[in-house]
Amino acid sequence: MGWFRQILGLERDGPGGIVGPAPMAMSAGAAGFVVDNSGDLDNALRHGNVSKAGQPVNERTALKVATVFACLRIRTGALANTPLSIKRRIDERTRVDAIDNPVWAVMNRRPNVWQTPSQFKRMMEGHLLLRGNAYAVKVYGVGQKLIGLIPLHPDRVVKRQRDDNRLEFVWTRKDGGQVLIKQEDMFHLVGLTLDGVNGLSVLSYAREAIGLSLAQEAHGATTFRNGANVSGALKMPEGQYLPPDKIELLRGQMDEYRSGGAKEGKVIVLEGGLEFQQMALSAEDAQWLESREYSRTDVCMFFGVQPHLVGITAGTTQLGSSIEAMGQGFQTYTLEDSYVTWEEAIGLQCLDWDRNPDLYARFNRNALVRADFKTRWEGYVKGLQWGVWSPNDVRALEDENPREGGDIYYPPPNMTATKTGDSNVDS
Repeated sequence: MGWFRQILGLERDGPGGIVGPAPMAMSAGAAGFVVDNSGDLDNALRHGNVSKAGQPVNERTALKVATVFACLRIRTGALANTPLSIKRRIDERTRVDAIDNPVWAVMNRRPNVWQTPSQFKRMMEGHLLLRGNAYAVKVYGVGQKLIGLIPLHPDRVVKRQRDDNRLEFVWTRKDGGQVLIKQEDMFHLVGLTLDGVNGLSVLSYAREAIGLSLAQEAHGATTFRNGANVSGALKMPEGQYLPPDKIELLRGQMDEYRSGGAKEGKVIVLEGGLEFQQMALSAEDAQWLESREYSRTDVCMFFGVQPHLVGITAGTTQLGSSIEAMGQGFQTYTLEDSYVTWEEAIGLQCLDWDRNPDLYARFNRNALVRADFKTRWEGYVKGLQWGVWSPNDVRALEDENPREGGDIYYPPPNMTATKTGDSNVDS
């Protein structure tokens, strides 16, 4: 466990390829760049990730875009709030909950000393979506039982593939020291990858779309702050003019009215033939608003989130004519990818499928319809009618205690076998 003490900064040297915390100069190589302090890291991230629109794109600036934040919140929240079970195969047809396995407690009770299970899963899924990789160091107890997972920020981890094709990870501590972590000691999630090792970072590939959104928001804020756009104008009859003192008086009155407060919603009186003329939205402004809509849709595409989930309702019927159909598309084409990624990673890296092939992780997809009471109970009724579930099975799905005599599986209607020549059988 010496290497784990070094992760916590309790030791300076030791086995496992530890490098001391001596300052390191900026350098480039296969492992990227190394910096002296957080200020250099911030500067490198800012100027090394500048979009063509002139906006630096990193995880902090990207989350200032409402669409990016909404996509991240929706996807991480959906996964974090879906119940996760550890199952054991008894035979080809029987499965039971393996709550006695320590992985169940880590994933559903306490992943580490400061995070709840939903916080841990939400954070790891956020790292996976933004960076393409998520890392957590395994903590073992007595008997080499997994008792915790310590998440590591992906910017501080470098993943390498050795000549024997196994992976190793180099984590940089805050004091500059580096820790070499073996593949079997790391729980890691990988998103879309082209080399089979490193996941693709959405922040890198969506840099232009996110940078454009940042630039458009900055342009809009500057325009409104400087007052370049006006909502209307006061018009005098042709051939008539106001003297300078009247113009200043009128300007002062209009500024006072536009300041809001107690005058909000009041009626103004225009004298001397003045008329208020509403100013239409300019073509440039209309194109700006339209381009903002396109950039929001582009961001949704990078995160695999249907536009209607982030408030874009125009032109979003491609997955069906109803919200239910689009919601099903989100579950099928987006959440399922996250579920399978987690399930396989837990099976291979935590449950050790090589030695325990009968154990597996499984997200409860049925929990996604818990808010839809009608759909949920229609499914229960069909399950009871066709003998798929017993009443006690349904009560268990609703987190209710079993009742006496509730373990009966009713025969499906019209499927009861009859004897040849039975008088009840139509000739």
